[in-house]
Amino acid sequence: MIIKNTITSYGLVAILLHWIMAFIIIGLFILGEYMVDLDYYNQWYQLAPWWHKSFGMSIFILLVIRLAWKLITITPESLPSYKTWEIKIAKLVHVLFYVLLFITCLSGYFISTAKGVSFDFFSWFKVPSIISLSETQAELAGNIHEITTHGLLVLFILHVFAALKHHFINKDMTLIRMLKPKEIIK
Repeated sequence: MIIKNTITSYGLVAILLHWIMAFIIIGLFILGEYMVDLDYYNQWYQLAPWWHKSFGMSIFILLVIRLAWKLITITPESLPSYKTWEIKIAKLVHVLFYVLLFITCLSGYFISTAKGVSFDFFSWFKVPSIISLSETQAELAGNIHEITTHGLLVLFILHVFAALKHHFINKDMTLIRMLKPKEIIK
């Protein structure tokens, strides 16, 4: 089983980072949409944000690992069936994913620490409040967080449709390359 990417396929590390982050982000989006409407007396009022902050911080850590991994391993070449415009759009979408994820994590941090208070990371340690900028920090960061998460949702939908198009219409290996390392592909 290959760990690192090759010129033709993704390795186990890239595949695991991709899918773990995807599932956590989907869960965070669903939880975020659910928890904004909770009232004080709901049993999830305190617990949902705790989970959201902890998994959000996990995404930030995984994002840093993923970007570092991209620096030390190669990216598989585009398949010969790809059109030039598809390659350009795919690259743009991936850059936007990274930028929006970073801004989403940063704005989540600024929401959580707006009052100068740290927050728990899975009760393992406290994430300190380093910067408290203004009285409106939570509101401004919240607006940015909402915009970037909805931007991520749009990119996610495009990404899924593109993968399905390549798999079912083009019948190429795009989706398979992100599901299995090369040695497993039969």
